Amino acid sequence: MATTQDTLPLLPEKPVKRRSRWWSVVVWLLAAPFLAWAALRLLGLDSGFPAVQLVAFTPYVAAASLVPLVVALLTKRVWPAVITAVATVALAACVLPRWIADSDPGPQDGPGLRVLSVNMLMGGADAGTIVALVRDLHVDLVALQEYTPEAKAALNAAGLDEMLPNAVSYPRPGVTGSAVYSRFPVTDLGYRHFPSDFGQAQAGVAVPGATDVRVESVHPCAPSDAHGASCWEHDIVQEPAATPEGAVNLLIGDFNATLDHEKFRAVLDKGYRDAADVAGAGFAASWPFDERWFIPGVVLDHVVADKRVGVRKVSVHRIPDSDHKAVFAELILPKG
Repeated sequence: MATTQDTLPLLPEKPVKRRSRWWSVVVWLLAAPFLAWAALRLLGLDSGFPAVQLVAFTPYVAAASLVPLVVALLTKRVWPAVITAVATVALAACVLPRWIADSDPGPQDGPGLRVLSVNMLMGGADAGTIVALVRDLHVDLVALQEYTPEAKAALNAAGLDEMLPNAVSYPRPGVTGSAVYSRFPVTDLGYRHFPSDFGQAQAGVAVPGATDVRVESVHPCAPSDAHGASCWEHDIVQEPAATPEGAVNLLIGDFNATLDHEKFRAVLDKGYRDAADVAGAGFAASWPFDERWFIPGVVLDHVVADKRVGVRKVSVHRIPDSDHKAVFAELILPKG
């Protein structure tokens, strides 16, 4: 007589184990890029091409890291889930603070200074829109990059020199021109000329009731390829340090960098704060201006201020015929 054990078929153990092993491989393969990205960001290993470009998209990678974490949890892979969770938390710790306004925005009772940064895309940005922004936002100072002789003529024809009559102006063909226009008196402090041929207009600005202000219209070369990455690294390290006992330094412009770039964070370590980060507007993308689906928007343009400067608000604004949005910041200067 046959027993129950004799009549029941044996379970196919080997196929089940094989599927289990494949799932483990899949989960680890999904997790590995995020682990590598977290290490790159945390250790500041973004030097060279293409790392210097890729690290700009860290906020998107931080969000996407939830995918392998969910897969690991659903398939009950404990170690991949634990390690991916560590990477997700590390990336979130890097990017989420810029979405939250600082508890200490700096002094709020000194003289105000409203500033605007505009990359004019080889001088082609719509001058009328720029002048309208200056008027509507009651801007006191504009830093311009890629400022050409044609751009200078167009801006003046649109009335910029009437609203902001004081200027340090270095128009050049192409992408290396730079300018600072101000409502307040300015002193021409020269043109910081990088070996890459990019440069930055430097202006002393006399804001009534405030400590002396020094402004640069920032524009290191773009890390668009291997040569550009090297060029950008050489340019950005030359950004000046703040002078805590002297003039208030403002670096305003297109840094071609985000808060995820180690070289940009090194600039901040020279005595500065990023105004958008302070105001909780650190995800307000400035490039590309239309945030095309195949190039997610990133924050390349910044108002970087001496730590003595207070920040009230930061916003970005579209400029026709430029590939960057303009960045506006309302700052509070220390009293003179």
